[in-house]
Amino acid sequence: MRNRIIGLAILSSLVLLRPAASSAVQYKVDPAHTAVTFQVRHLFSKVNGRFDKFDGKIDFDPGQLEKTVVEGSIDAASINTNEEKRDKHLRSKAFFHAEKYPKITFASTGVSDVDMAKKTGKLHGNLTIHGVEKPVVLDVAFLGAGKDPWGNERAGFTAKTTINRKDYGLTWNETLETGGVLVGDDIEIEIDAEGLVEN
Repeated sequence: MRNRIIGLAILSSLVLLRPAASSAVQYKVDPAHTAVTFQVRHLFSKVNGRFDKFDGKIDFDPGQLEKTVVEGSIDAASINTNEEKRDKHLRSKAFFHAEKYPKITFASTGVSDVDMAKKTGKLHGNLTIHGVEKPVVLDVAFLGAGKDPWGNERAGFTAKTTINRKDYGLTWNETLETGGVLVGDDIEIEIDAEGLVEN
C-alpha cells in the first residue's frame, strides 16, 4: 500500500512538471499591412527610407511573451528613399552590394524585460547585413489580435532599434568642408508589422 502511494505521488509530480501545451500561433507577416522603415542623418537633417520587399513569420502566444520566436528576411535591392540616384548608390558595392548580399536577415534568440501589463519586451536576435552577422536588441510591443471583417486571424506588432552601419561594413562617406561627414553612422529602424494566420 505504501509503495502504491509513493508511486502515485511520483506520477502526480511528473504530471505537474510536464510543460503545458503551447498555445502559440504562427503569423506570417502581411506585406500589404507592414512597413520596414529607417532614418539616418544626412548633413543637417535626416533621410527617411524603407524596404519594399520582405517576408517573415512570428510564433506568438500573448500569454507567454517570453516564448516569442521571430524570423525575417528583407530584399536589400528593394531599398527606397524616393530618390532613384541615391537608391542606386545604396544598392551598389559602396553600401549594401545587393548583387552579392541580396538578403538582410533576422533570427530571434530570446526575449527579456517582459512587461505583461503593457505587452512589451526586448527581442534579442542576430541581424545579418552585407554578409555580417551581429547581435541586436529590439524594443517590441504587441498591439492586439483578432479577426478581420473576413474572418482572418490577425495580430499587430511594433519593433524599434538603432544600429551602427559601420558594424556591418557599410562605411562609405564623404567629408564636408566644415569637417563633418555627409552620412551619419546610426541607423534608426522601425517595423510596424501585421501578422496573418494562413489558412
